[in-house]
Amino acid sequence: MGLMLFPGDDDVTSQDISWSYSGFNMFREWLALAEGFTLAEMHGFDGDRPWSSVATTLAPLLHHPDDDGPDLTPAQCAAMLPRLEAIIDQRQHDASDPVLQRRIGDARQLVVVMRLCLDKDVDLIFG
Repeated sequence: MGLMLFPGDDDVTSQDISWSYSGFNMFREWLALAEGFTLAEMHGFDGDRPWSSVATTLAPLLHHPDDDGPDLTPAQCAAMLPRLEAIIDQRQHDASDPVLQRRIGDARQLVVVMRLCLDKDVDLIFG
């Protein structure tokens, strides 16, 4: 069982991205580290640091429940895209690390799916 993120356009052929729940957690941990904090210290992830204390456009993705919660709007996707692309650009210089390659690949695929959401003006669905 896992998690799939996809455009809410009812087109079953649209690009999507999927992870196991543990894989999604590892991806979010990687993004949080890129933003200068750890998920474990945050409220909802066994910590008590409030989300209002971090300044990142990625908060809607990082703080999103794994299996429920609101979908991400096109505006939220638009706000996150530049930061995701910057993280990809910053990290791709060490392509010899297979774990890093996986995270960068996931980030690239997520960017593609978010761009589809923007192009079609639909929410990013967590399913």
